[in-house]
Amino acid sequence: MVSSSSPATGPLPFGRLAIVGVGLIGSSLARAALARGLAGEVALADADPAVVARAAELGIGTSFHADAAEAAAGADLVISCVPVGACGLVAEAIGPVLKPGAIVSDVGSVKAAVVERMLPHLPEKDRFVPAHPVAGTEFSGPDAGFADLFEGRWSILTPPPGTAEEAISTVAAFWEACGANVETMTPAHHDLVLAITSHLPHLIAYNIVGTAADIEEVTQSEVIKFSAGGFRDFTRIAASDPTMWRDIFLNNKLAVLEALGRFSEDLAALQRAIRWGDGDALFNLFTRTRAIRRSIIDVGQDTPSPDFGRRPPGK
Repeated sequence: MVSSSSPATGPLPFGRLAIVGVGLIGSSLARAALARGLAGEVALADADPAVVARAAELGIGTSFHADAAEAAAGADLVISCVPVGACGLVAEAIGPVLKPGAIVSDVGSVKAAVVERMLPHLPEKDRFVPAHPVAGTEFSGPDAGFADLFEGRWSILTPPPGTAEEAISTVAAFWEACGANVETMTPAHHDLVLAITSHLPHLIAYNIVGTAADIEEVTQSEVIKFSAGGFRDFTRIAASDPTMWRDIFLNNKLAVLEALGRFSEDLAALQRAIRWGDGDALFNLFTRTRAIRRSIIDVGQDTPSPDFGRRPPGK
């Protein structure tokens, strides 16, 4: 693993790295690649001219493009960092210009749909290694990124059957050099795991903040004025990029609906415990969930700090 405090020495892992989509994850990858010396060139592409211009102002790449194919031409590794719903269009655009042996990856929070949409457009299908860095904040755009976003987090690789082992190991090494731990699983299993650990919590947050917004009209600003820590935490999650999360739910609907069904059953049991004054059931649940929170902190996947360690230094 390359230290976050010093760039790589010796031959560069990639002559040219292309990143398509310069939001939080894309801009953080660009920063990490430059800071750690992971590529000689970091070509950034985005469909939004304002984003391209801002990325150039920030100097987080070596070239800046409105066209994904232009950035991908000659690249050794191309990473799609666009919302899941647009990943197929990216693959279609870059497929014809990929040089022989180029590896293609992505960062989407859904994997089965990504494989289905991107793989058909790629000329060397054994060079496609989908990935999902389980890291992020509620902020978006090129200004939101920072080089250490992936430090100590997990990046899950979901290579389709037949993917070249060399391509998998290369992408794994890239994420490790960015500071991440790497795990490999099938796309379907990934989508089920993330449905409960990420997608359902976001759905609950969006819903409860929406409910509070309705109540807000009745209570004349008291919901926001007297927001307690729990509601503030929900609003942080619910502030995430709406386009990205719309695409996640539409493209992982089966796994999310399965998790939502189980959650609804557990919620009904909790409702019964409150209705019938079953204090033991409530206490046992709260004790078990408190232990899970402590376990997450113990394994280094979060911190007990008030801002959860998610805000980049100096921001």
